[in-house]
Amino acid sequence: MALWYNGLMDQLLHFSPLIEQTLADGGAVVALESTVITHGLPYPQNVETALAMEAAVASGGAVPATIAILGGKATIGLSHDEIEYLGQLAGGDRVRKCSRRDLPIALACGEDGATTVAGTMILAALAHIELFATGGIGGVHRGHPFDISADLRELGQTPVTVVSSGAKSILDLPATREVLETEGVTIVGYGVDELPAFFARSCGLPVDVRLDDPRAVAALIQARRRLGLNSGTLIAVPAPDEACMEPDEAEEAAARAAREADEAGIHGPASTPWLLRRVVELTEGRSMTANSALLQNNGRVAAQIAVSLSHIERSTRS
Repeated sequence: MALWYNGLMDQLLHFSPLIEQTLADGGAVVALESTVITHGLPYPQNVETALAMEAAVASGGAVPATIAILGGKATIGLSHDEIEYLGQLAGGDRVRKCSRRDLPIALACGEDGATTVAGTMILAALAHIELFATGGIGGVHRGHPFDISADLRELGQTPVTVVSSGAKSILDLPATREVLETEGVTIVGYGVDELPAFFARSCGLPVDVRLDDPRAVAALIQARRRLGLNSGTLIAVPAPDEACMEPDEAEEAAARAAREADEAGIHGPASTPWLLRRVVELTEGRSMTANSALLQNNGRVAAQIAVSLSHIERSTRS
């Protein structure tokens, strides 16, 4: 069974040479999603942001592995040319947005696909990459309690550590917090006692535990692994102070955007990109500045945790 499974993984996952060698050596790797390239920002800002996040991971001492589906191949570690290729396809329907339900379609049909938080978690877990850095996870949509992002369920069933600035502030954050609790997801406040609200430093909701350094987080990850738990871990990192928005301003923009989306009948998969664009307009670009800063900061923090985890694992083996 093990030989069959390993052979299947060799066929399914296509690693860049650097990622393959780093993983073989037990080095630190951080997974990055690709929907920020194709469904989050316009070209060329999408490519610039993706490359800046890779650079932030490298500055933290780890190797970045941007993940996507290219021509039906699950690719772990995109080249700069491949990121540019996806970036130029942004804004249309030429790239499938891949969560759990979409991955087999993209693979079977030979499509290009950008991985969401959930999709990236699945492929990162298959590739044995523990750390994954993103901006904000999905959640429960305001006024639509049954519109729940697949990200939350994935966190409850896939053992990957997601470093983010909480859930996107356009969402119902208290309801999102409740779903994460139901799914058994440990929420770590990285240097904070409250859950960040994406653009703002906090939203008044508690985290499960506060940890202040990468080694402490790595120890928690090891404890989860020893218990054999299949749930993920959420590391909540606030945006840098200089880029944070005031909580009231962020909440006002998010609430207004949600009302306008309801009035326009915008729901489902189309709602999140629309809401984020509207918040950028309402905040006169301040949310975009905060978004870029928190993406890069999360990449650095994830890299530092990955390095600490790598050191602990190597010392355990020696």
